[in-house]
Amino acid sequence: MTLSDLEQRIGILFSDKTLLAQAFVHRSHLNESKDRKQSNERLEFLGDAVLSFITSRYLYETYPDYPEGTLTNIRSTLVKTKSLGTVALELGLGNLLLLSKGEESSGGRTNESLLADSFEALLGAIFLDQGIGKATEFLTAFLLTKTEDIVRTKSYVDFKSLLQEIVQEKTKLSPLYRVIKSEGPDHNKTFWVEVLTGETVMGQGHGKSKQEAEQKAAQAALEKSGAI
Repeated sequence: MTLSDLEQRIGILFSDKTLLAQAFVHRSHLNESKDRKQSNERLEFLGDAVLSFITSRYLYETYPDYPEGTLTNIRSTLVKTKSLGTVALELGLGNLLLLSKGEESSGGRTNESLLADSFEALLGAIFLDQGIGKATEFLTAFLLTKTEDIVRTKSYVDFKSLLQEIVQEKTKLSPLYRVIKSEGPDHNKTFWVEVLTGETVMGQGHGKSKQEAEQKAAQAALEKSGAI
């Protein structure tokens, strides 16, 4: 995949090709390159601010009846590292990253955090080269479309915190999370978790991390109790 391929994929032709290339220079690459003096970190900084603004405006206009707290939670879910990393992977941004040999060998091209950073850097470059309109079009096409599913599944809710509040109010106890089993290699495990109060199992869930499995177990418990 080339930068030109990316331009075709996202439907944006850059006036400043150097700016586009800059978006994919990881800081580790600078140690091994005599030609490049700056990484993509400044573009990432700018892209983060642009991302927050466009996402906030979109949610404000799309969900006029939602309170500030709910909008904040939806935005946090939409722009978290996992979400941005997934979109970056779908766009093939990892193939364009300039990395050190060490970062390359350790799987940098599929690293969720590096991919999310490159997405923000690309957004910053789009904003500088094309303006807020194109930046909005880019996000609308590749990220904001995921909002409906987030709202539908209520994945923006911190189910663990909500369950803890309800359980403590009723019993003065805190929910206990216990791993039932795990399967798969270390780099791709799936965890099954149950949540209990005392000896009573309230719900179960599974996920690619213990945290994800705990959230799903808490969600199952809340749904079972009719709290959500």
